[in-house]
Amino acid sequence: MTLRLDSDLLRTFLAVAESGNFTRAAETVGRTQSAISMQIKRLEEVVGEVLFERGARGVTLTQRGGDLVENARRIVMLLDETASSMRSAPLGGPVRIGLPEEYGQPVLSRALGAFAKRHAQVEVTVRFGYSVSQLAALAAGELDLAVVFEWQAPSGVEVLMHDPTVWVTSNHHDLHQERPLPVAIYTREGWCRELALRSLDQRGIDYRFAYTSDTTNGLTLAVTAGLAVAPIARSNIPADCRELAAAEGFGPIDTTRVVLHRNPRAVSEAVDAMADAIRDAFHQRR
Repeated sequence: MTLRLDSDLLRTFLAVAESGNFTRAAETVGRTQSAISMQIKRLEEVVGEVLFERGARGVTLTQRGGDLVENARRIVMLLDETASSMRSAPLGGPVRIGLPEEYGQPVLSRALGAFAKRHAQVEVTVRFGYSVSQLAALAAGELDLAVVFEWQAPSGVEVLMHDPTVWVTSNHHDLHQERPLPVAIYTREGWCRELALRSLDQRGIDYRFAYTSDTTNGLTLAVTAGLAVAPIARSNIPADCRELAAAEGFGPIDTTRVVLHRNPRAVSEAVDAMADAIRDAFHQRR
């Protein structure tokens, strides 16, 4: 027998699941508590399963309720995206983005995927590079949006996420126990190299340069291959690798923020939409 799931029931279900309380869910969706209770009862009748366990302090998901949550979120998100695309006229024109290399695959691919579904006619240009060069390009009018690392005093622009740099090692090697410590480091001079080496000096860790690279992908390769430990943004620690903690004599290198700068002269709906897509992609990343 085919289940016919009503999207309105799914929205109410998600409101209850996320709030853990019928009263707060009623406030969220703008209905009465009794209406919320009736909708949840109706949804449970449709699926033939109890979705919430009721208690004195609220409700919690049953196992079947937990199974439904992720699918319900996808369904509601797809419906919202479809409604938005139908309401909005397709945008056109150029959008120029500057982005750190390490966020290309995990963040930009998600942002572009969501953006292209709605605005296939927009011409997108992406420049990967270091924060200093991206800000210079933004000031010169060569970029519309720039995602950069901010490690000094806050500039007041939008913070997309906090992503500190940490020392990373392979799970399959014990290089962090060697002295001098084999490190992979950026070839170029800059704040990341300076702060990384300073963190070792402050902890009294003797080190040697085992590998240098001009890119984050190069540092990641050195770690996964078991050549060295390396400074990598926490959100980009590769598979089969881990952060070296304070208990091991290491700890965070900095307290970097990832921020979004916008060219004040870049005034267009296409740039607005791309900024929203980047913001959403980083939100999902967190």
